[in-house]
Amino acid sequence: MTEQQNTALPSAAPVSSAVVIGRNEGARLIACLDSLQGRFSQVIYVDSGSTDGSQDAARARGAEIVTLDGSRPFTAARARNAGLDHLIAAAPPPDLVQFLDGDCILQPEWLNIAQGFLHAHPDVAVVCGRRRERFPQSSIWNGMIDTEWDTPIGEARACGGDAVMRLDALRQVGGYNPDLIAGEEPELCLRLRLKGWKIWRIDAEMTLHDAAMTRFGQWWQRSRRAGYTYAEGVAMYGRTPERHKVREFSSALAWGLALPLFLLLTAIFITPWMILGTLIYPLQILRLRLRDLSWRQALFLLLGKFPETQGALTYIWHRLTRKRGRLIEYK
Repeated sequence: MTEQQNTALPSAAPVSSAVVIGRNEGARLIACLDSLQGRFSQVIYVDSGSTDGSQDAARARGAEIVTLDGSRPFTAARARNAGLDHLIAAAPPPDLVQFLDGDCILQPEWLNIAQGFLHAHPDVAVVCGRRRERFPQSSIWNGMIDTEWDTPIGEARACGGDAVMRLDALRQVGGYNPDLIAGEEPELCLRLRLKGWKIWRIDAEMTLHDAAMTRFGQWWQRSRRAGYTYAEGVAMYGRTPERHKVREFSSALAWGLALPLFLLLTAIFITPWMILGTLIYPLQILRLRLRDLSWRQALFLLLGKFPETQGALTYIWHRLTRKRGRLIEYK
């Protein structure tokens, strides 16, 4: 166990509540809520239009229910803000909030570790740990997501959907941006860091996540959603010193649009030999493999540039036509 994990709780532990968001998660939601029993002063379940009895299941497990109005587009950010509003209305509100997606299970020791770390580091607003896939061997997609969750330990730029946050810090920046269809956590963390707060990932088991990703189409949709968030992030903060998502956006468009379009046009109008330029793609896969990625990771990292480009272009089209984005769901 690391030094961070051994951090002792203060004699008067902070009050912690949980906000769980979900939409038709079924048995995954039940497992999630069961993992929270007896650990929090309040458990809030925010439902985004479920039709599978999720609200009844959550109520039976002692959760307080918040139901989002379906007249406005559902987003994870909007759901988390609704949970926050419910907590703020409580008397008194909690010190800390554990955010959790409804397809995740909280690890038994996580809350004590996170509380202890935040007590020892008053300048940290958000702490997260290791999120793992519950069934990484069930598909290549689940396995890749499990690797994706394994981010470096220490001070970070952002967290994911599962994290413990200080309520005061969240109120200081106005919570999540409810208009974002995805990528709301990095955007929130950026605003927190601009206010002087820190984000930290510690070496501790936090949650088990069930992506339930078994089809190529699901992976494509998830990657398309990522590209949408890259473009939106650049539009919002790309010109700031943070250069938010500029690298990811540029990489997606370079590999997924600019290069193939250049090779196609030069092959048509200059010389068909330019089609040999497509060999740069397997060479890039080899380059990524030499950076200690597996062949599978290298292949799908490059292949993902195409759905990311699709997502980025979707955002650009929405912006030009003033059309509001809607959730891009993969399950």
